[in-house]
Amino acid sequence: MAEQTAPPVIRDDGPAKPDAAVVRDALGVGIAVGLSGFAFGVTSAGSGLTLLQTCALSLLVFTGASQFALVGALAAGGNPFTAAAGAFFLGTRNALYGLRLSQLLALPRPVRPFAAQWVIDETTAVALAQPNRRAARLGFTVTGLTLYVLWNLTTLLGALGAEAIGDTAAWGLDAAGPAVFLALLAPMLRTATERATAGLAVLLGLGLLPVLPAGVPVLTAALAAPTVLWLHGRRARHHDAKGQGR
Repeated sequence: MAEQTAPPVIRDDGPAKPDAAVVRDALGVGIAVGLSGFAFGVTSAGSGLTLLQTCALSLLVFTGASQFALVGALAAGGNPFTAAAGAFFLGTRNALYGLRLSQLLALPRPVRPFAAQWVIDETTAVALAQPNRRAARLGFTVTGLTLYVLWNLTTLLGALGAEAIGDTAAWGLDAAGPAVFLALLAPMLRTATERATAGLAVLLGLGLLPVLPAGVPVLTAALAAPTVLWLHGRRARHHDAKGQGR
């Protein structure tokens, strides 16, 4: 059995990083992703949600993948419960992020419920990239604040714009949400396993789209991850067995 090494622990006395550099990186991520809230506002309004419902989703849910999944399923005529289930499933990854960040940030207990609202892909990535706890807290806070404010502001502008132009499908804006989501996802697929999982999920989702109710293909596509991991584990065991047999 290969020796397993524990993940590195970020300590308060880790190497220093200038606050300006942390803030610059955090603002870059927050602004770049926050502007895509406009696409969500357009997509949500185009799917039939009201301005209040659209803004409430960004204020309370605040996780782009889940929001896009929800309004996408509703726009396709899916059952609200199925659409909500798909959105909830995508959002469960934030709970795993929270487990890691709770140790890394070590925030005071009264602050944690408020910080939990900002536990998403981008804030987690920025925080984990820092060399010490102080920089991680700063990166998390600046990214979360920037992204939350911009995402909600651009959601409002997108929803108002969609109402002004009328039918978003006629302008092709109904594809804005999936396009933004793919643009955010693609750079994260670095390993062969990640790319295989994404590819299988796309095949499952598109292949089952004509035969299953709206929203259900998203849930079914989630089977891609355990399937690829099982195949990867089986291949690794087979490789080890061949090595021991020589």
